[in-house]
Amino acid sequence: MGCCNRSCGLIAGIAIGAALALLGGILFPVGDNLIVESVLEEAVIQNGTPTYENWLTQGGGTLRQFWFFDVQNAREVVEEGATPVVVEKGPYSYWTRYLPKMTVKFNPNDTVSYSILNEAVFEPLYSSGTEMDVISTLNLAVAGSYSIVPKYMHYFLEKMIKSSNSSLFQRRTVRELLWGYRDPMLKTKVGLFSPYNYTFDGPYNIFTGKDDVTKVGTIDKWRRSRTLDFWNDTYCNMINGTDGSNFAPYVDATKPLYFFSSDICRSVSASYERSLELKGIPVYRFTLLASTLASPLENPDNHCYCRDLETTKNCSMAGVLDISSCQKGQPIYISLPHFLHGSPSLLESVKGLKPILDEHDTYLQVEPMTGITLGFSKKIQVNMMYGPSKVITVLKKVNSSTIFPLVWMNESAELDDESATMLKMALVDSITMLDVIRKLLLGVGLFIFALCLILYIVVRCKGKRIV
Repeated sequence: MGCCNRSCGLIAGIAIGAALALLGGILFPVGDNLIVESVLEEAVIQNGTPTYENWLTQGGGTLRQFWFFDVQNAREVVEEGATPVVVEKGPYSYWTRYLPKMTVKFNPNDTVSYSILNEAVFEPLYSSGTEMDVISTLNLAVAGSYSIVPKYMHYFLEKMIKSSNSSLFQRRTVRELLWGYRDPMLKTKVGLFSPYNYTFDGPYNIFTGKDDVTKVGTIDKWRRSRTLDFWNDTYCNMINGTDGSNFAPYVDATKPLYFFSSDICRSVSASYERSLELKGIPVYRFTLLASTLASPLENPDNHCYCRDLETTKNCSMAGVLDISSCQKGQPIYISLPHFLHGSPSLLESVKGLKPILDEHDTYLQVEPMTGITLGFSKKIQVNMMYGPSKVITVLKKVNSSTIFPLVWMNESAELDDESATMLKMALVDSITMLDVIRKLLLGVGLFIFALCLILYIVVRCKGKRIV
């Protein structure tokens, strides 16, 4: 009787072990499917999803930091034709885009429209000085007028420069240079980012992903148009990808991510660089390739971004982008900081520049399952051009055209600790727990099954010998 009870107990153990192992095995495909369904559902931009909350507002806001290029030999450049020598000064930091997206409206065609309020608040904690620090830099009015005014009108420009006691360089405060000052020559407000406060970027119209999750975040329209009108070319006027805050779930590291930046008036792509962890959450780091601002000779796709044959040396110059067509005619050239990936001539025309890849590249840190951008660093340098003139006194000693660096900025944001903890619990910890449970069930089940099976065989053998 005891042997029978022992055999029955072992048979029950075998059954329980098999059931646990089977349940653990089933949880592998079933659990993965549940995770996929949950991620796809929560990746949609709609009320109540983690993607919507992250999309609506960037945690603690975006920090925009500025580094100016302070000219050390302004007099020698004007009077002797010396090469400008600059020293980097900064950062001067501002909180921007810390408010939720404005005028959010969900539309019937699987899109949502919104605008972004531009506002900058100075942050002394992350700044090396105050907004009252004085910078010696290029005179925006003189350089800008030189670029716009044809040579036959240089006589009139010379009179304006002299009557206003202006020169090629000037000394202005950080606040004046960034947000505007009344220029004595132009008799109007001039500034690198003027006007900025209380202006809007957009409106944007993007897909929510409700009908097709692969299109989530993709821009349908910007400023009510599906294309740009800056470049006089169908290809360059395309609006590709998202605004960079999120992408379709289950990011493929072998494929580039496309996003549109209104700051540079064009779409760009970023390619996978490496995997890392951000506050305990695995992310993919995507960076801009050197080919993004390469000359059309190296990257034919950039042919339609070349606008000025003289300044770009017949489109052979790499590293700069003329965005005057989308800046109301202001002669602005965009590049990466310190002319990173730019032609050697750019670094030769101004002394003191030191491009460093790890410090001056642009990157996105994307959580690969949800496609949410958890951190980013977008770096842009603002430049203007000046050149020689036989009429304008302050330009008579200049030997050749120079694309001069004014300031570079790093616009960055990172998932705050509270949001990181919530996302880690909802995503990473849940997946880890599921993985532990199914492995535990499978392992324990197989152990119980094997142990009970062996003991059952032993008991059966002993029973036969007794008989």
